[in-house]
Amino acid sequence: MQLTGSEIIIKCLEEQGVDTVFGYPGGSILNIYDELYKHQSEIRHILTSHEQGAAHAADGYARATGKVGVCMATSGPGATNLVTGIATAYMDSIPVVAITANVGVPLLGKDSFQEVDIAGVTMPVTKHSMIVKDVTKLADTIRRAFTIAKSGRPGPVLVDVTKDVTALKAEYTYKEPEEIRPSTEKITHLDIENAVQMIAKAKRPFIFVGGGAILSNAAEEVRTFVHKVNAPVAVSLMGKGSFPETDELYTGMIGMHGTKTSNLGVMQCDLLITLGARFSDRVTGDAESFAKNAKILQIDVDAAEINKNVVVDASIVGDLKEVLKLLNEQIPQQGHEEWLQTIRELKEKYPMQYDESGLSGPYIMEELYRITDGKAIITTEVGQHQMWAAQYYKYTKPRTFITSGGLGTMGYGLGAAIGAKMGRPDQTVINVAGDGCFRMNMNEIATAVRNQLPLVQLVVNNHVLGMVRQWQTLFYGKRYSNTILQDKTDYVKVAESMGAVGIRVASKEEFAPAVEKALKLNTTVLIDCQIDCDDKVFPMVPAGASLSASFDARDLQEKEQQ
Repeated sequence: MQLTGSEIIIKCLEEQGVDTVFGYPGGSILNIYDELYKHQSEIRHILTSHEQGAAHAADGYARATGKVGVCMATSGPGATNLVTGIATAYMDSIPVVAITANVGVPLLGKDSFQEVDIAGVTMPVTKHSMIVKDVTKLADTIRRAFTIAKSGRPGPVLVDVTKDVTALKAEYTYKEPEEIRPSTEKITHLDIENAVQMIAKAKRPFIFVGGGAILSNAAEEVRTFVHKVNAPVAVSLMGKGSFPETDELYTGMIGMHGTKTSNLGVMQCDLLITLGARFSDRVTGDAESFAKNAKILQIDVDAAEINKNVVVDASIVGDLKEVLKLLNEQIPQQGHEEWLQTIRELKEKYPMQYDESGLSGPYIMEELYRITDGKAIITTEVGQHQMWAAQYYKYTKPRTFITSGGLGTMGYGLGAAIGAKMGRPDQTVINVAGDGCFRMNMNEIATAVRNQLPLVQLVVNNHVLGMVRQWQTLFYGKRYSNTILQDKTDYVKVAESMGAVGIRVASKEEFAPAVEKALKLNTTVLIDCQIDCDDKVFPMVPAGASLSASFDARDLQEKEQQ
């Protein structure tokens, strides 16, 4: 049948099972929005306050559901406002399709009003970006975008459509979505046999799990593998939820703000088994000294990640879930009791601890865990609060901790929380923000209220840019250059002005009742939590240092007393 380009786009979204789109309209994309209006019973459109919020919401929706997130924006500034969100998704391998509209073909390349080569702009931060200037190619391009976003190592894809293509007609025929098969073509029997032998010979194996375990839906296989190898397991920031953090084999996060047990365990192991992780600098510290006493086995779907940051002794390239199925069939049950006792002693010697005298980030996260029984979806912004959320809330299921890892995007969390709540409305969703991050995209409170979303926005308010201030305290002689937020913004009033409920707490005694009230109100609630400006995230590894250089508050006190 003959359909306009806009009708074809909507039909293709319906083919792909898309039920929610996040975006912001404008002149060049009006034809698509007109068609969305006619199909609002099939596809919900969530109007965000800013295009960046739409990109983050699509990302949060994808992380929470495992589906492809979709966002839309008009040409020029609308499209460029998506870029930070697209880059965030790219760094964390999140499947997102961004659809933008550009000026008509005759106006391209003429510096026309609101013309930007958004396909060119986003090329470095997408799996693929393309512009459609021929309506007969539109349907296949949209379908291809979804296939690319979902296949192999997932990631964002941008499709830019000129305005005249959205109005022109072409023949459309329904097609079933292409089946996405796990990547197994590079898995060899030799690689599997080699891995089995390495594991069998190891006396002190250590397992490191990254975000790939969540992207491949391999949580069950990871748990089986860990207990077969009977080894301690640590996770990256992106890997949280891939292994139950209540399990006795779990040692905590690894890296710059990882536990001492995890960091020292990696330095003492004789085999490091890395599952779906890319050895980020925030994980390895000094790459030359990382796991220097160990052989390293890396399993990843992306061959480009093998030997990129850390040289490994062996690797398997393929979908992690499928690789672990093969390994779990062949690995005999392991023991390693002496090694596990060493790890238990490290846990006892280096427990996670904090000053319990007043309201603090760690206390907030521990109380959230208790009140929600560990069953909430936690989204975060980026900074100290993000690390406390990773350290002190125990995640037992995948897709329950949603954060910007690779890009470290301040302003990410609230949009992501909206996306997560839209995708999983049955779940409690709580966004944890610092006051510096919250002000970047706090306008999305209006989006949550407009859509009657019962979510909780926590502002861990220390009146400074906490993580940067921490570095200034420790490494820059306490020269607090532009990190003290002395403005008089009242976040409770900000929330109320947008139609949300605002609550302020300044003590431990006030916190739990405020959260319990927020959860019962079944609406958008902001809780402004006043904490000390000098609270710090510990443990910590200085940038570029070995993981063995991890230090905490006790180490600092001992150093100062010397």
